[in-house]
Amino acid sequence: MGILLAFVALLAWGFGDFLIQKSARNFGNWVALFYISAFGSIVLFPFVYNDIGHAVSAHSVLLLGASVVILFAGLLDFEALRIGKISVVEPMYALEIPVAAVLAAYVIHETLTVPQVIFMVAIIAGIFLISTRSFSALKKLNAEKGVWQAIVATIGMGAVNFLFGVGSRETSPLMINWFTSLFIAIVTLIYLICTSRVGEIVANLKEKKLLVLGVSFFDNLAWVSFSYAMLFIPIAIATGISEGYIAFAGALGLMFNQEKLRRHQWIGFFLIVISVVLLAFITDK
Repeated sequence: MGILLAFVALLAWGFGDFLIQKSARNFGNWVALFYISAFGSIVLFPFVYNDIGHAVSAHSVLLLGASVVILFAGLLDFEALRIGKISVVEPMYALEIPVAAVLAAYVIHETLTVPQVIFMVAIIAGIFLISTRSFSALKKLNAEKGVWQAIVATIGMGAVNFLFGVGSRETSPLMINWFTSLFIAIVTLIYLICTSRVGEIVANLKEKKLLVLGVSFFDNLAWVSFSYAMLFIPIAIATGISEGYIAFAGALGLMFNQEKLRRHQWIGFFLIVISVVLLAFITDK
C-alpha cells in the first residue's frame, strides 16, 4: 500500500508541478500558493474537525514547526528560481532525499538495506542529470545567483518530508496537511492584503478556474498520498520514490511543451524510472 501511495504522489506531483509552472506565470507565486493552500484547508476540514482540538493541544510544536519550515522553504525555493538559473538551481533538489533519509535515521532510527541505498543514490544521480541542462553552468557554481537560496530551500524541503512523515504518524496524514495548508493560506492572504493584491484572488479565479482547481487538486493529492505512504514504508523510501516525479514532469514537458532533452538528460530520465521501479520492487518484498 505504501509503495502504491508513493507512486500516486509521484504522478500527482508530476501533474502538479506542470500546472504550478503555468499558475505561477499567470497569477504570481503568492496567489498560486494561496489557491493551493486554501483549497487544502477547505477540502480537508470536514475530515479532521473532530480531532483538531486534541491534535493541536498534543502536537502543537510539531504542527507549527512543519508549517513554518514548509512556508520558508517554499519561499526560498521561489526566490532561488527567480534570481538564479534553472540549470544551476534544479540539480540541488536531489538533496531532499539524503536530508530526509539522514533525519529519519538519526531521529527515529529508520534503517535501509544496501540495495535500497544503491537505488536511492541512482535516483539522486538521475535527478541531477535530468535537471542539468548544461554542465558548463556548474563550473561557476559558487558565483551563480540563487545557489545558496536553493541549497537552504532543499535542506528545508528535506526536513519538511521528514516532519510530514512524523506528523502523519503522530497525528494523521490529513491533519498534518490540513494544519499546514491553513497556516500557509492565512500567511499568504495577509501578505496579499498588505500588498493590495487580494482582488487578484477573485479575478484570477474567474478567468482561470480550471487551472486553479487543477493545480490545487493535484498538489494536495500529492502531499496527502505522500503522507499516507509514510505510514507504511520508511520516510526515505517514500521520498525517494515520489521524487521520481521530476522524470514524469519532464515527460509532460516533452509531450505538451515540445521541450527537447539532451543525451545526458535522457540517461537521467531512464535512470530515475528504472531505479524507482526497482526500489519499489525490493521494498515491497
